[in-house]
Amino acid sequence: MRILVVEDDTVLATALTRALTRAAYTVDLAEDGEEADRALSAHDYDLVLLDLALPKLDGLAVLRRLRDRRSQVPVMILTARDALDDRVVGLDLGADDYMTKPFDLPELEARVRALIRRGQYNNGGSVTHGRLRFDTAARRLFHDDQPIELSVRELAVVELLLSRHGRVVSKEQLIDQLFGWGDYVGGNAIEVYMHRVRKKLEPLGVEIRTVRGMGYLLDKVNETA
Repeated sequence: MRILVVEDDTVLATALTRALTRAAYTVDLAEDGEEADRALSAHDYDLVLLDLALPKLDGLAVLRRLRDRRSQVPVMILTARDALDDRVVGLDLGADDYMTKPFDLPELEARVRALIRRGQYNNGGSVTHGRLRFDTAARRLFHDDQPIELSVRELAVVELLLSRHGRVVSKEQLIDQLFGWGDYVGGNAIEVYMHRVRKKLEPLGVEIRTVRGMGYLLDKVNETA
């Protein structure tokens, strides 16, 4: 899952980026409204954390432009403005949630999980595929209720395949979800992560099929594994 943090306060932006990265999200940071607007025009995100008092272009204008492009990405407003009118305007423009600064990181992380579940999954709490179960709140993968240990990016591979089960996931989509702006992406990076994930899942009867020239597909589960 990929999140855009739009925040010009360096200390807060760093804290948010670190906390979300530790929680296995890919995070991009925009420090002004124009940079955020360009990022949202060029990339797909699973969530936007949006400050209102931004340089160059304020957060409400960023939100208005985003919704004018018919984007349905969930948006959480983070702001020091606590007036009722500000909250109402933000929600009316299409924000999905609103937190007033200062806030506690555990509550923010819980709201992030809830918004992403709402945007990505129909059943809210978990995604199942045969005997696999992905807990969207704990962000853990289980097989017959036994946890499967995965690195952050291995988990991101599995999460993306599960969320788009039955559809081919392209290499470009995987790169977009696994890596942020400043990350170096080697020529065979996706193949390396896919090899690692397959090595852990194939003994459990889960096959990730390569569709030549298109990408990868989470295949039918062998229930006898």
